[in-house]
Amino acid sequence: MQLETYISDLLYRYDCVIVPQFGAFLTHRVSAKVHETTHSFYPPKKVLSFNEQLQNNDGLLANYIAEIEKVPYQVAVEKVAKQVKAIKSYLIEGETIAFNNIGDLILNTEGKINFEPSHHINYLTDAFGLSQFTSADITREAHKVVVEEIEETIPLSITPEKRKSRPYLKYAAIAIIALTLGSFTASNYYVGQIERHNEMAQEEANQQLDAKVQEATFFVDNPLPAATLTVEKPSGNYHIVAGAFRVEANSDKKVAQLRDQGFQARKIGVNRYGLHEVVYSSHTDRIEALKTLRTIKRTHNRDAWLLVKALD
Repeated sequence: MQLETYISDLLYRYDCVIVPQFGAFLTHRVSAKVHETTHSFYPPKKVLSFNEQLQNNDGLLANYIAEIEKVPYQVAVEKVAKQVKAIKSYLIEGETIAFNNIGDLILNTEGKINFEPSHHINYLTDAFGLSQFTSADITREAHKVVVEEIEETIPLSITPEKRKSRPYLKYAAIAIIALTLGSFTASNYYVGQIERHNEMAQEEANQQLDAKVQEATFFVDNPLPAATLTVEKPSGNYHIVAGAFRVEANSDKKVAQLRDQGFQARKIGVNRYGLHEVVYSSHTDRIEALKTLRTIKRTHNRDAWLLVKALD
């Protein structure tokens, strides 16, 4: 059993994942920032930490394993306990336990677990696709210095230009304005006449159409054959959950509402709490599912979350 895979899946959706009798992996959100010296831009992310004091079983990890591996809950608890026992024995022997996509664990001289988180993965789904980048330094004073140096060496003097009086231009301008106003008035009159003509023609056409419809009688001699549509059944183990409902009629209403909005919504059955689950869509590819989840959380529903579940 790859324990770190299940922990990694849950860290995308929860801020605390407890491994019973071992400790808890915690996440907290860090805002985007800019390094003033290196001009590096860092996107928002979830920072991982480990707390050895949180060891009580809250059921989250065991329930998830039971659901994925299709085993009873108690069997999942025993599997976790067996793996924890093996991990502790390796730590006591001085070995470093590397959890893929999570971090490294090692015992210090005081017998406590030190955790070094992995930095190459971001569990914040809102920041999916964003990465660190460095921008070149921007200098804004270079051109100003050059201009000041030129002004000091070459003084500039401005001499007002003398213009000759041309009275005939004034009368030409008055004549152009008069012609423009006359053309504008004539154009408005002509456009108004066209619009009134179009309105009368449209009204006459509507009256003729109403008369034809009242006189028409329709006969259907050969009914059209029924159309057969083939609908592709949604598949995949990655489901973007829109909600869960105690009353099934409410889940049907939610599916219809989401389909009207363009989603491939459907019901995926009843969960262990007796609630009817409704999903926006199902995906076979995990990266595609996370990308779609990020879009839905940003534009439609911030409470949407990713369910990893193999359907019958």
